[in-house]
Amino acid sequence: MSRTPALTLRFAQLMVGLFLYGASTALQVRAVVGVASWTVLTEGLEHVVPWSFGVITVVSSGVILLFWIPLRQKPGIGTLLNALAIGPSADLVLWLVPAPDGLLPRVGLFVAGLLLLAVATAFYIGAGFGTGARDGLMVGVSQRFGWPIWVARTVIEVTVVIVGWLLGGDVGAGTVVAAFAIGPMVQPLMPLFRRFPWSPERTRVAVPSSLTAPGLEARTTS
Repeated sequence: MSRTPALTLRFAQLMVGLFLYGASTALQVRAVVGVASWTVLTEGLEHVVPWSFGVITVVSSGVILLFWIPLRQKPGIGTLLNALAIGPSADLVLWLVPAPDGLLPRVGLFVAGLLLLAVATAFYIGAGFGTGARDGLMVGVSQRFGWPIWVARTVIEVTVVIVGWLLGGDVGAGTVVAAFAIGPMVQPLMPLFRRFPWSPERTRVAVPSSLTAPGLEARTTS
């Protein structure tokens, strides 16, 4: 496949993945059985500032990117689109999907959101344009302090969960499930989303370093 169509299809894959990522986050919020760590912080901030969930997501992504500067991380196009696209898609799905009644429907919605999150993560990372602001923060902390990736991830996510919980974010069984399940769920999906005819490994398209984020392979979640 020639360079221009391949890049176009990869951008389309990126944008679809980011939309699905926002949608999956919204489904977990509507389930009200606990949400992933960064979503706990976003929900907590809703009690502090008069903004929607999506707007807080976009603004907080921008703030996190500021921390990349001392950590010497460089954003790629995927990083920037991640920061801008996930929040609006989450707001749209929150508007479209009502909160279900009853524990079983809520658990079912949470599981659907978690499955969609795994697919969305593999989908957008497989496009090869870099990962999100939160992933870059984790990679930067790991490199700056010489910590293993899992230690940097744990420290950051425990911190944001505590802060989000203190602000009123939804911490529950789903928070624990998401923390331990998403990695194993995403890992086997990654190769599947790198087998498209337009995937970087197949097209061998030379992508400028400015379009990729460091630490792309270091972690599979945003």
